[in-house]
Amino acid sequence: MATTLAEAPAPPAPEIPAKPPRKRGRWTPYLLLLPGLLWLIVFFALPMVYQASTSVQTGSLEDGYQVTWHFATYWDAVSEYWPQFLRSVLYAGSATILCLLLGYPLAYLIAFRAGRWRNVILILVIAPFFTSFLIRTLAWKTILADSGPVVGALNSLHLLDVTSWLGITAGDRVLATPLAVICGLTYNFLPFMILPLYTSLERIDGRLHEAAGDLYARPFTTFRKVTFPLSMPGVVSGTLLTFIPATGDYVNADLLGSTDTRMIGNVIQTQFLRILDYPTAAALSFVLMFAILIMVTLYIRRSGTEDLV
Repeated sequence: MATTLAEAPAPPAPEIPAKPPRKRGRWTPYLLLLPGLLWLIVFFALPMVYQASTSVQTGSLEDGYQVTWHFATYWDAVSEYWPQFLRSVLYAGSATILCLLLGYPLAYLIAFRAGRWRNVILILVIAPFFTSFLIRTLAWKTILADSGPVVGALNSLHLLDVTSWLGITAGDRVLATPLAVICGLTYNFLPFMILPLYTSLERIDGRLHEAAGDLYARPFTTFRKVTFPLSMPGVVSGTLLTFIPATGDYVNADLLGSTDTRMIGNVIQTQFLRILDYPTAAALSFVLMFAILIMVTLYIRRSGTEDLV
């Protein structure tokens, strides 16, 4: 036994692990992000800083503006133009609700019932983008004209009396009323609602609907318990993509409305381009941005989903 132990080979020495190869190209992702980052800094961050400094300046265009940290401009802007702020939120909220009510059935149809016509319907949805935003809005002036088909149909159905009582039309007119502005906002921003909804609905596994049917769930119950909850990311994305730009829009209120339907976007445009009161215009812009940011944050938290399409 001693001889056997003496002749037994010694155990091999533990191998020293080789150094891992040096990672190459670890800076590549950062280099790819650099152009986009520079774009955001030059065309977003720097203009924001400039507008922030403008909002606390005093002076005039002839004598020049100086930063005097005059924060009272914000209070003056809100106290004077709060009706336009409130009107913008009401118009944008109404247009967003209408877009959701009109866009959800169409998105559902495209996702589950369109079949071979799916691509054709999608092209029709984005077809308005092939023309100018201004041209699309001007077309509604003809549609909503006093001698147009909409006014004639509403008159024949005696609905203008109801809308006049609600305060969204004026007598026998639809043009230059809140209803015209809301219609323009709804039409122009409807594709921004349909596309996220369609994307969210298309991701739903069809076997879930079959499972709900196997459990004797009725179609409405299946929609309420399965389809709509799973499409909430698309609902949230679509409402945000509709509400945010609609709140700051000024084209529809300018072309389809009147002085009584001016939105905050019209006020900011007038302050910047006509009155040339740059501090007030910048202050209004920041108040609008902060108000939208607060509303969007609360809305996302209440919606119970952070998975946006």
